Amino acid sequence: MISSSLGLRSAGALALLGVIGLSTAIYSGSAQSETCSVPSEHAGLTFSIDKVDPGWACRLLEIVENYTTVSKVGPIRTGLPESLYHHMLDRPPLAAALINRLELGLYKSEARGLGRYWGDDGEGTRGIVQLVYQDRNSRIYYLEGSHDSRLLPNISGKAVVFLKMDPVKDAEGMDAMDSTMVSYMRLDNRLLSGVVSLLRPFIGGTIKRKLGKGVETVNRLSHLMRQHPDRVLLKATDPPPLPDDDVNFVKQALGSLSYPGGATPSRATTP
Repeated sequence: MISSSLGLRSAGALALLGVIGLSTAIYSGSAQSETCSVPSEHAGLTFSIDKVDPGWACRLLEIVENYTTVSKVGPIRTGLPESLYHHMLDRPPLAAALINRLELGLYKSEARGLGRYWGDDGEGTRGIVQLVYQDRNSRIYYLEGSHDSRLLPNISGKAVVFLKMDPVKDAEGMDAMDSTMVSYMRLDNRLLSGVVSLLRPFIGGTIKRKLGKGVETVNRLSHLMRQHPDRVLLKATDPPPLPDDDVNFVKQALGSLSYPGGATPSRATTP
């Protein structure tokens, strides 16, 4: 089954790899490629499909038109300002490393080329996520991955994840981001796809939980960055330390975060 953390990572990291029965019958527009026309509206969210590289259009359309399950998650709030949120999305390996070192999850991620990452959520889901398109408010990802579980072992598939981001203010007046994801997943196994009516609740529910968990984990990381910056920096420099560029980024990110009412963050070593 396609990646949880695929979207999670990019999305959280990303991060950034989920509602069963989500209606996708109504589309407000479509974008043309050389041979394929991809809808621009998904679950009421509009994306700039016309700006997607034409070489990707048919690959995306094949999944969108022949999905096994489609899911919507969000909006889910993350306590990071817009610029920092975008920077974290561009650094899945760093986000995964911090989440792991701070014991928020078991994510792993490695860069495999420009905008391309391998990831493992530590719970049986692993694969590759490729950034297909990005602008200030949205991103589109293509994913290939697999999931092992006690009920359905060795399930593999492909997915398209549409991510919409909106800068907001939280209840304390702090800058934050709301993220909404629409995920189309197609199983590789034809036999499993043939009994999709039986599997859809399980698969759709799993994707939704995993995508939601990924964003919520990043939100927990954002709270630690605001409230316990010393602990986050300590984990970034613990042996073996993260690469110098990542450590410098963490220092700058922690220094750029503001706090409610000008309050000083806790210096405690535990959250």
